[in-house]
Amino acid sequence: MDGSAAPVAVVGNGHAAGKLSSSAGKGGWSAAIFIIFVEVAERFAYYGLAGNLIMYLTNHLGESMVVAAQNVNMWVGVSAIFPLVGAFVADSCLGRLRTIVISSLVYLMGMILLTLSVSVIPSGYRKSTFFMGLYVIAVGEGGHKPCVQTFAADQFDEDLPEEKMAKSSFFNWWYLGITAGATTAVFLIPYLQDHVGWSVGFGLLAGMVAMGLAVFLMGLKIYRRQGPLGSPFTRFAQVFVAAARKWRAEEAGEGCGVCYDDEDEQGTAPEGCRNRALRLARTPQFGALDKATVIDATDATSKTRNPWRLCTVTQVEEAKLVLRLTPIWFFCLMFAVVQAQMHTFFTKQAASMSWSHFRLSPASLQGLVGLTILVSVPLYDGVFVPLARRITKHPSGISMLQRIGFGLFLSVLNMSVSAIVEGRRVQVAIKHGLANSPKTTVPMSVWWLVPQYMLCGISDVFAIVGLQELFYDQMPEEMRSIGAGLFISVVGFGSFVSSAIISVVRATSSRGGDGWLGDNINAAHLDHYYWVLAGLSGLNLAAYVVVASRFVYKRVNDQLGFQGEVQ
Repeated sequence: MDGSAAPVAVVGNGHAAGKLSSSAGKGGWSAAIFIIFVEVAERFAYYGLAGNLIMYLTNHLGESMVVAAQNVNMWVGVSAIFPLVGAFVADSCLGRLRTIVISSLVYLMGMILLTLSVSVIPSGYRKSTFFMGLYVIAVGEGGHKPCVQTFAADQFDEDLPEEKMAKSSFFNWWYLGITAGATTAVFLIPYLQDHVGWSVGFGLLAGMVAMGLAVFLMGLKIYRRQGPLGSPFTRFAQVFVAAARKWRAEEAGEGCGVCYDDEDEQGTAPEGCRNRALRLARTPQFGALDKATVIDATDATSKTRNPWRLCTVTQVEEAKLVLRLTPIWFFCLMFAVVQAQMHTFFTKQAASMSWSHFRLSPASLQGLVGLTILVSVPLYDGVFVPLARRITKHPSGISMLQRIGFGLFLSVLNMSVSAIVEGRRVQVAIKHGLANSPKTTVPMSVWWLVPQYMLCGISDVFAIVGLQELFYDQMPEEMRSIGAGLFISVVGFGSFVSSAIISVVRATSSRGGDGWLGDNINAAHLDHYYWVLAGLSGLNLAAYVVVASRFVYKRVNDQLGFQGEVQ
């Protein structure tokens, strides 16, 4: 191939990218704190809304328990899938900063609609306005979720040792911060909704979103910004097209006839580039895609590289990264199914049980998840990681995939514990003659539910944070917003799977009577449903272990000969 190929800008792993400003005085924790605040406000609003949503749908809009649970799952699912669209728009058109601002305004509009629907909107239009507000919020989530965390992580320059060290624990403390906002919301907002008024509760959520956006805008002058990088799917598609066009091609020899890189003539990095020397090393997986790097006679005589005929090794390896993450994504869906029970059936359980000396809103028990995370994250970062590091010699104590796998194991344990507790609750209800009195409090302490809420929190610390880090670290850099969207979409598709399982269980169990998921929770068998989820989660964990054992982490190879895995 002719050596006069057009130069490309390179960021991180050698892919084309927009300029990332790293001027003195910009970025770092001083910038990230403003971004964290807008995310804390958004999580406060989201969990304040989601936490008590099933109670509003059943008690005020008159929906049955199953229909309300499916509506909650549907909304959570859509909210978590729209980020894929938002991530694409951010990476290809608007950039992360503009996307955050626009999506926050849309989010605020949705919160205002919800507030109006429970206050001044006539009753005949209340339900339609309420659901309109919910899905306007889902659109806002689409732009906000995939960009905020990635934009905050961009404030740390990996070329600066002190910032690289700060970034190493960023994901743990980021998650700790947003958990604090979510926990405060699930304790405060349901109480206000139940004891003061729904309009006050939703109004406070709208005010928090507005305040978070205002604080975020205050940091505009100190943010490191990266403009849109072009369509992240184009480079991905080029690999498959080029490989298909050369499916019969063979390499001429070791290191010969292969396009390793697209360099400028001087071999220096263009302005705005970082880690110029780093390249992705070749890996044996998905070997058919390596055909895209073979230089044939047509390529050799061409003055410029046609990216739809010839791709660099780094470009092909980026496509492999996405393919490797796909089965990991798939086998984490059951984890999201288990976590979805926290917003639906866990809350209905709590509503039927007794409180000893004081009474909170049933939805407020979700705050135990946040409290567990607030305690677990510092313990994980300050105690578990140093101890594990001594044993495994791994910089993070355990690998990202091991962290996720342990979270999946805890989700199996969670459903088993939940099934046992629910079975006990039903027995107590029958013993006291309450099988046909679903609105009468069952004389069993609500604190029996504490273990399952705590297991939700601990499993989050392992699986969710591990997924965040994996999909940030192992995705090609120009697709990191897409990676965040994919991570978030686990929750979305998991919610859809949860709705599908509910439909199947309801239809199957209703053939011989009222079924396991009837409106009368004392006569139903929610415990049987939990055992089904435990069994499915166990099978899913076994499949995950097989897939994870074959996973190949990103490998870098610099011009000085250094090779290593990023894990």
